[in-house]
Amino acid sequence: MQQERLIRKYSNRRLYDTGGSRHVTLEDLRQLIVAGEKIKVIDDKSGEDLTRSVLLQIISEQEQFGLPVLGSELLEMIIRFYGGPMQALLSRYLEQAFTTMLRQQEAMQSEMSKALQTPFAPLTELARKNMEMWEQMQAATRNAFGAPSATTAASAATAATAATAATAPGPQSSQGAKPAKAANRNTDKTQNNPKKGK
Repeated sequence: MQQERLIRKYSNRRLYDTGGSRHVTLEDLRQLIVAGEKIKVIDDKSGEDLTRSVLLQIISEQEQFGLPVLGSELLEMIIRFYGGPMQALLSRYLEQAFTTMLRQQEAMQSEMSKALQTPFAPLTELARKNMEMWEQMQAATRNAFGAPSATTAASAATAATAATAATAPGPQSSQGAKPAKAANRNTDKTQNNPKKGK
């Protein structure tokens, strides 16, 4: 349980913060409460607990000189609950409602603090995804319109070499052509000189 900060109220109506060793005003106490401090105000002579009356004074000053929270209609409804059978229920309901609101406020402030600590995290993630998409597009473009791969080039070179070898005459075919031409010349001579052929 959080320790209460003891405030003493003197007969001259001045308030003294025993924890901070200084005199304080109602506004100082309000700032302590807003910061999460729990205060306890006692009368310096009698020791009477004056916490509730001092808190009401703080609320009264805020409602009168600050931005009011309790409108006239709300105050009228609260007044109607006094002395009735639902007064205790109203007190518990308001306490639970304010506790829930404070928890939601703390959670929202925590999320905002995280967002402010890393404000460029979403932008960084978006830039990374855009870069990945750009690299994928470049790779697809190279595959579709770029230079052929090493395997494709090697296959094309092999096919070209095979086609060249098939069309070029080799040494054996050249030697075989000479005896054929010689035989044709002998046949022509025999036909021109029949006697010599007999």
